[in-house]
Formats: sequence, structure tokens, C-alpha cells
Amino acid sequence: MPKSLNPLALLADRWQPPYKWVERVALATVVMAVLIVVGGGAVRLTDSGLGCPTWPTCTAQSLTPTKAMGIHGVIEFTNRMITDVLCVVVGAAILTARSRTPWRRSLTRLGWGQFWLVMGNAVLGGIVVLTGLNPYLVGSHDVLAFALLTVALLMWQRARESDAPARDLVPRPVRQLTWVLAAATCALVLAGLVTTGAGPHAGDARHVHRIPVNWREITQLHVDFVYIVVGLTVALWFVLRAIGAPALMRRRVVELFAVLMSQGVVGYVQYFTHLPVGVVEVHMLGACLVWIAMVRVVLAMRERPEVTAAAAVPPQESAVAAGV
Repeated sequence: MPKSLNPLALLADRWQPPYKWVERVALATVVMAVLIVVGGGAVRLTDSGLGCPTWPTCTAQSLTPTKAMGIHGVIEFTNRMITDVLCVVVGAAILTARSRTPWRRSLTRLGWGQFWLVMGNAVLGGIVVLTGLNPYLVGSHDVLAFALLTVALLMWQRARESDAPARDLVPRPVRQLTWVLAAATCALVLAGLVTTGAGPHAGDARHVHRIPVNWREITQLHVDFVYIVVGLTVALWFVLRAIGAPALMRRRVVELFAVLMSQGVVGYVQYFTHLPVGVVEVHMLGACLVWIAMVRVVLAMRERPEVTAAAAVPPQESAVAAGV
């Protein structure tokens, strides 16, 4: 039988990374996904959204910003370079997952999912620039960034688990409450994105179209969702305690509550201090941390056996270790 000419399969024949590498590279994709959100926030908050007025080059004549474009061009171009670094990290995650023996298709699929999200968001980012920072497209750009963060978290989690079927750790009504909390958190994040699209930080010092809603009213809706999410989080903690759920679940819920409280403090500070740039940037980082904590709560409701060093050793390595 002829060997496959698939370059990934050929690489897997010649390179066997340590099993922990998949987990570490998957964690790196999570970090980079957060940096993409924070970097995009920095572009918007410094009015650098059109620092490079075209795409994929920075100007019609230059790939990189020119001296005349000043700091705004540098900030926008740096954000584009972060995407390039993200591509490298996601590529490393795909190659590392594919090269492990036995090959776990579930991990490489999550890696490729990240790749296509990055590519789609890069193209959408270019359209955002070419349309003069259309707020609806900017919001869609942010939604894809959070989707990327979600898939990166799933890959990080699955890298530590085997491919055995998942086992639910709590009764169905508790899982349903958890999904209601997840849906409310999603609505909270989306309301925050609409608030940003209607607010004063448009991404460019010149006139940029904003979402035509009352900024203060949508901010109040955002705050209402905060109260709902906090209430559901507290309710879930009491339910888990009442049924004697594993300590890890309760700890994940406590982590979510702590992040929500911290994010709430930052939110009130930014509102009453009239949205200073530094505080808003911290709030955007906090949004990522809230979403990460929420996803970890959902994942804690079920379990798979963890991948162990012994189970992850390829058959040929096991034979050598046994002296065969």
C-alpha cells in the first residue's frame, strides 16, 4: 500500500511531540484569542481604526505604515501583526495535535475550526476598514473573536481529556440551569458589544456612523443582564451545594462570581468617570475573563477521563520502554 502523500500525515510519521505539548499549545491559542480582543479594543479606543486606511496593505503603495501616518498607523498595523502571530500559534496547535499518536481527530478539528475563524475574521476585519468602521460589521468582528475564544477553550479542555464518552455529573435540571446561565452570559456580552457600537469610542476621531440607539438606555440593558447573570450564578452555586456536587463545580462557579464582581466594579468606574480609555480597555479584558469563566462552568458539568502520560505514549515508544 502506498503511503499517504498528505503532508500532515508525513509530518506525523517523522515527529512525535510529547503529549503535554498539545495542551500547552492549545493554552497558547487561548491567550492569543484574548490578545486579539484586547488589541482590537486598543485600536478602537485610540481612534486608530483607520490608521491603515486600506486592506490588506496599510496604504495603496505600502504594506507597512508610513511615517506620515503617525502613531495611529503603528497601532493599527501592530494589531494586524497580532493576527499573524495568532495564525502561527493556531498552525502550531494543528500540527502538534495531528502529529500525536494515536491521532485524535477531535483535536485537529478544533484546531482547524480556529483556523477558519481566524481567516474569516481577518477578511471581515478588512471589510470593516474598507467600509469606514461600519458599527454592525465591527460588532460581527467582535462576535467572531469570542467564537474563536470559545473554540480555543474547548481545544484546551479536550487536550487534557481522553476521547471516552462524556459523563454528566449533575442531574438534568441543574444542567438546564447552567445552560440558562450560559445563554444569559451570552446576551450580556452581546449587549456590551451593542453598547460599544452605540457609544462614543468609534475607533476614529472623524465622524463614524454609530448604531442608532440611545447609548444610556442600551447601557442600562447591559447592566440589567449583569444582575440576571449574577443572580443565576448565585442560584447555581446554592443548587450545587444542596445536591453535594463535586468541589470543582462549585469552585468554577465561585470563579465566575468573582470575575463578575470585578467586572462590575470596573464597569461602574468607567461609567461614572465618563469612559476613560484605560478603564474601558480593562473592561474589555474583563469581558474575555467572564466568558472564559462561563465556558469553564459549563465544561465542569461533565467529565471524561484525563489523558495520562502512559495512555498518551505512542505504541512504538511503549515497546522501546518495555525493552521489546
